Amino acid sequence: MKNPSSRMHKNSWILVPASFLFAFVLMLLPMPEWTAWLRPAWVLMVLLYWIVMLPNRFGIATAWIVGCLLDIVNGTLLGEHALAMTIAAFIAVRIQIRFRLFPWMQQGFAVLLIVFAYQLVLFCVEGFTGQPPMRWLYWLSSVTSMLFWPWIYSVLRHCQRRLGPLQLSPR
Repeated sequence: MKNPSSRMHKNSWILVPASFLFAFVLMLLPMPEWTAWLRPAWVLMVLLYWIVMLPNRFGIATAWIVGCLLDIVNGTLLGEHALAMTIAAFIAVRIQIRFRLFPWMQQGFAVLLIVFAYQLVLFCVEGFTGQPPMRWLYWLSSVTSMLFWPWIYSVLRHCQRRLGPLQLSPR
């Protein structure tokens, strides 16, 4: 008879693509026009979680791939989100050891700064292409990302603990 916990360990690799898929779905959900500026950077927050929790498996290359997928899904200039996510991932990789030791408030503030840097890169790229956002509300996504970070962190952490150690390839 197989141990039920070993079955959960075998399926733990599904958590990463499922979390990214869920983040993409949240990103694509329609919102009223007046709340569109408040949409958190769901995909970036999931990427930050995996970079911080498993830095030996996720990093700058993962950010580039996810950013390219985000460009394709959004229909934006190819490489725009990839560049911004790569820079955000670089920051996350540099502070990941300290980040894990931060209390919730400091983690939220670090997420605010990383998402702000991500948005700043997007702002510059869009400005170079002649399409900069015209409203100051563009920057509110950083604040909502900071507010949703504890939720993202706790949900993903709970799922990761429940499924067991992460194995990226099914056996």
